[in-house]
Amino acid sequence: MWLGATSVAVVAGVFGGIVQSLLPPAVRLALLGLAAGAVLLREAGLITLPVPENKRLVPEHVLQRGRVFGGIQFGFEMGTGMRTYSPSSLPHLVLLAILLVVPFSGALAAAGGFAAARWIMAAASIAHSDDGSWSELWSSHRRILAIVTTVATIASLAIGVWAAG
Repeated sequence: MWLGATSVAVVAGVFGGIVQSLLPPAVRLALLGLAAGAVLLREAGLITLPVPENKRLVPEHVLQRGRVFGGIQFGFEMGTGMRTYSPSSLPHLVLLAILLVVPFSGALAAAGGFAAARWIMAAASIAHSDDGSWSELWSSHRRILAIVTTVATIASLAIGVWAAG
């Protein structure tokens, strides 16, 4: 997953360098602030905004390529976040932050965080049970978890922007 997330972060970091050199900091921060507000409202369920996503799972034939190569391809595709469902708009907010304000090194750190979050969710689901109760438990707490993770993400971005100076 890390390789896929890092690939996206490198491309976004390069384009971000261009965008960041062309737009004044105040404009970039205003755009990110507006997006952060919209994401918070969306994740809290107060507004409905579509999220760009590929509404399908990674195909099963990927896993038929063997444990090593199939696993690597599956992890890469999950890590890019571009060949699967996207239940949250948080990755899109982080990607926008990379384009607008995050320095290249921060883009690589964000890739590590995205990959770790993808892995943790999959591992927690598998470790919990085989009867689907993980999905029920997640669904019953979805709203509060969405709000908490959104606030944590926005706070992390704000601290990162402030620290970068």
